[in-house]
Amino acid sequence: MYEQMVTARYYEERLQEEYLVGKQPAFDISAGPIPGELHLAAGHESSGAGVCIHLRDDDTVTAPHRPHHIAIAKGVDLKKMTAEIFGRETGLCRGKGGHMHLFDPDVNFACSGIIAQGCPPAVGAAMAAKKRNTDSVAVAFLGEGAIDQGGFLESLNLAAVQDLPVVFVIEDNDWAISMPKDRVTDVEDGSRRALGFDMPGERVDSDDAVAVYEAAERAIMRARDGNGPSLIEVQVHRRMGHFMGDAEAYRPEADIERAKQRDSIERLADDLRAHGVEDDELDEIRERAHERVDEAIAWAKEQPEPDPSTAYENVFTNPPAQAATDGGANTSDASSDGDEGGDQ
Repeated sequence: MYEQMVTARYYEERLQEEYLVGKQPAFDISAGPIPGELHLAAGHESSGAGVCIHLRDDDTVTAPHRPHHIAIAKGVDLKKMTAEIFGRETGLCRGKGGHMHLFDPDVNFACSGIIAQGCPPAVGAAMAAKKRNTDSVAVAFLGEGAIDQGGFLESLNLAAVQDLPVVFVIEDNDWAISMPKDRVTDVEDGSRRALGFDMPGERVDSDDAVAVYEAAERAIMRARDGNGPSLIEVQVHRRMGHFMGDAEAYRPEADIERAKQRDSIERLADDLRAHGVEDDELDEIRERAHERVDEAIAWAKEQPEPDPSTAYENVFTNPPAQAATDGGANTSDASSDGDEGGDQ
């Protein structure tokens, strides 16, 4: 768990460095080697590591828009994930998904930028496991800002009605984008949402990977043994803005400083030292993690960018043959209807 957490933290820090290249001094979201938005989860590491340590490749995990620490803990290919974030042809989704839409079927991992979107697919995976009479489980991660979404609540209901092997994990970092938790939801403890669906709910009140591990073990073993769904809320912290480039003018400086003091990685390192692990061993783990991350980023940057013509591949509806050959430059059909056609 410690190695996964250290890997995730360093990975986020390195992505932050790469992302900001070419985007300053006037922030340009489209510039640099990583175009578009980037949402980092530094401070969430205990959640991903403490839960996913109990999972197998055949278990399904869905994650929200801060997915990297969860993906690393689930065993997603780090090089292919990094190539995807850099928009390269050899990425998990051939460079089309970016960092919020990672998909790795080898370890049954997916994520989405849509709030609470991962809950219904996780319930579906759990239903499939039950119908196949396997002991596979599904885990849906979401933020505390998503606990009032219909997709989440309906998923809780279906999971409870069908008694499915799924665990819902709420990562509570106190901020729903720019809004403090108490301004967007009516409960201080999100695990209480479980009460309305007659399923076990538990909250881990601190950034403690061991406590997360213990809570997750109870929930996942319950699901794997055929005893139905559970809900866990984990207190984490946000060490960076909602997205890279977020000035966080809405956030009190004292809250930012408090978050920096709540470091689950240092807490776990102290626990390991208390159990006889030497600093030299911890240093070796960190060095190994850093080398792995640096190698993945260097590899990703060397990968080819997708051919623009592949934009028409792997879509729900293929474009008209003419659009594929001339880029849709011929607009005679649309223009023949005049302004009315344009408005339509």
